[in-house]
Amino acid sequence: MFFKDILQISSTALLRQKMRTILTIISLSIGIASVVIIISAGKGLESMVLGELDMYNPNTLNIEVRVPSKGGAGSATSMATGVTITTLKNSDMDEIVKIPNISLAYNYITSQQVIKYQEQNKTVTVFGYGANADKVDNVKVSAGRFYTAEEENSLAQVVFIGAKIKAELFGDSDAVGKTVFIKGKAFRVVGVQEKVGASVGFDMDSIIYIPTKTLQKRFLGTDYAIGINAHVIDMSKLETTKEDVGMLLRDRHDITDSSKDDFKVTTMDEIRGTLETVVGGITLLLIALVCISLIVGGVGITNIMYVTVTERTFEIGLRKSLGAKSKDILWQFLVEAIILTSAGGVVGVILGILVSYGIFLGAINFGLKWVFIVPLYSVFLSIGFSAAVGLFFGIYPAKRAAALNPIEAIRKE
Repeated sequence: MFFKDILQISSTALLRQKMRTILTIISLSIGIASVVIIISAGKGLESMVLGELDMYNPNTLNIEVRVPSKGGAGSATSMATGVTITTLKNSDMDEIVKIPNISLAYNYITSQQVIKYQEQNKTVTVFGYGANADKVDNVKVSAGRFYTAEEENSLAQVVFIGAKIKAELFGDSDAVGKTVFIKGKAFRVVGVQEKVGASVGFDMDSIIYIPTKTLQKRFLGTDYAIGINAHVIDMSKLETTKEDVGMLLRDRHDITDSSKDDFKVTTMDEIRGTLETVVGGITLLLIALVCISLIVGGVGITNIMYVTVTERTFEIGLRKSLGAKSKDILWQFLVEAIILTSAGGVVGVILGILVSYGIFLGAINFGLKWVFIVPLYSVFLSIGFSAAVGLFFGIYPAKRAAALNPIEAIRKE
């Protein structure tokens, strides 16, 4: 029997049971759509997360405080429970800048304060950023300017505000030169940042920047920071510079065992690699879970085809008695299973693309830097996997149909 004949017979058989065929395709398409959605969402999430690093110069070394640990592991848990590290001083930054391959640096600290303009009050995240932040990082100014080193050293009460804060407090009017109040102290707005969206967990348009020393002395009464960003001149010497920073800080903090460091030095490439690993791991985990549902769907295919064979026992016996060979019957039922799963794959891919686009629109609506990506391999993977499921789980019922004795099959009717 030619393949064209087998395909026609299989298609006719499936069309006779339209409702069963449609429900089977729908059940399979949901699993296939989930694969496409997860891969697309994973790529969108990866693009969003990595895009948040764009505001940081790739030539940047990041030094952050950490709780010393005997095992040398990170200490995010300890810091989250309220442990405060006060060893990273302003003077550390002054010494780091003296390293030959570092040109500029700034230290930073964060706080929560209330900003007031006329009758409007708003609780905001305050970034205490050193005056060189706009040169080390990609701080973009839409109006006015960033504050200067002279203003920071004199503890000037100046503020650089995010785009959303500007819109909420000043509307369409110019904000530069206006006076706002932070914790009862008058601050002059010197500049407004361009709209940048979210970055590393913060809505950068809803924060304000004031000089680090101003925040330390006038609000917090401290002289320490939670981190330092330093600009590296020669990227080919990045690792050596990283080691130099580590040795300098160990010497200044009287640390003889590197596993007990109260700081961590990281390059932008290391941060990017870590984020890629995390996002990739989450995506693979979700795909694995979805594949389990596809296997369950494959078991359903086996059950449906088994019932189909039982219902069509007489037909199988009649065809075999008229000369159809066992391999013809085998291929007929196998092709039916593959048609079902392939159709489910195509419908699932279309549904997955539509839902992925809907997620993209929703993310954009919430101000996220989401990118609509449906990798071509996800389409081939979904359709190929669905066809493989049909082939694998369709073999047993197809073999059972092919093995029926034609006389006994006709007698059962």
